[in-house]
Amino acid sequence: MAGNTDPLSPRAKLAVTAGRAAAAASRAVGRGSGSVIGGKVALRLDPDLLARLATHLDVVLVSATNGKTTTTRLIAEALRASGPVVSNALGANMPAGITSALAGGSDAKYGVIEVDEKYLSTVARDVTPKAIALLNLSRDQLDRAAETRMLAEKWREGLAGSKALVVANADDPLIVWAASSSANVVWVAAGQEWKDDAWSCPSCGGVMQRPGDDWFCGECGFRRPTPSWALSGDHVLDPHGSAWPIKLQLPGRANKANATTSAAVAAAFGVPPQIALERMYSVQAVAGRYDVVSFMQRELRLLLAKNPAGWLETFSLIDPPPTPVILSVNARGADGTDTSWLWDVDYTRLAGHPIFVIGDRKLDLAVRLEVAGLDFQVCEDVDEAVRQAPPGRIEVIANYTAFQDLRRRVGN
Repeated sequence: MAGNTDPLSPRAKLAVTAGRAAAAASRAVGRGSGSVIGGKVALRLDPDLLARLATHLDVVLVSATNGKTTTTRLIAEALRASGPVVSNALGANMPAGITSALAGGSDAKYGVIEVDEKYLSTVARDVTPKAIALLNLSRDQLDRAAETRMLAEKWREGLAGSKALVVANADDPLIVWAASSSANVVWVAAGQEWKDDAWSCPSCGGVMQRPGDDWFCGECGFRRPTPSWALSGDHVLDPHGSAWPIKLQLPGRANKANATTSAAVAAAFGVPPQIALERMYSVQAVAGRYDVVSFMQRELRLLLAKNPAGWLETFSLIDPPPTPVILSVNARGADGTDTSWLWDVDYTRLAGHPIFVIGDRKLDLAVRLEVAGLDFQVCEDVDEAVRQAPPGRIEVIANYTAFQDLRRRVGN
């Protein structure tokens, strides 16, 4: 049982202590949470520390291009019905950040860990997960992330031979192909609104056929598996055919899909769907996402959208016109410096909204909106955009570092 034995060697304990000191120093000088630098210091002192920290935990890994931070949070809440959980809830999802998170969970029973797509196989090898949740694969950070099929192939190779239960989205062909090498898969019908990253068969390269909600390759026979869990409107359908109501404070269809996958994971650890879904209601915001904040006597709702799939889902969340919308796009290292993905987003969905454009790459976004035939105003910063916006709550949509900039400015 967790807490009864101490798996850490003196060297590992020293590494944890040094990592915590480095993290505290980073926080003290205002450089963020310190989780990444703390983990880097700890791993430098003990390269096997991540594996050691996970030995007493039942670990769940969550990976995807979109939705992994929220799904990690929902799974963690569900599993708390069965015991203490340690999780990297703030989204530091590479080995250093994961190590920092687990170092704070000596009494935990479960480790629920969000993992960057590129590191999934590496982290899985280190922590021997009991379950792995795979949500979607989509283009993201085009200048430094592998092409989606290459990433799916790495996952496929990494999952082969794994004893983990893989809970995977049956509606994403890339996820299905990646997960199919695993011996133990639970398929979830979670939906996939953005389909442009899986128009060709990942198995043979043939053109994918998509009648209705189904999909298959007409050339090699690769096809959508039969799901045992499904999102149906506002309910989760379990493998027995029972329908469980989803009541979330988080908005949108995408979060209902995340809750469906989370319920399937929780069930694998003995937490019934009703209890799991009831616990998920407590999640109001995830690392600032979906928060409504007061700023300059206005209400701003903060929404994160990093890539075309995420922007498409976010557009479905916002209040109808004439609600004003502020769009902010950066292209720093954490975002990817290539903004060509802007041309894949259907910004015509914002027709009728007063639009205000800010961020490091506001002119790139302005050109895209001009071509889309939309009316918009380029502003110097969020303060100017809020001053110019007509009355009512303002929807603010930003990519990763732009979102962090906004949170710092509006006090979230």
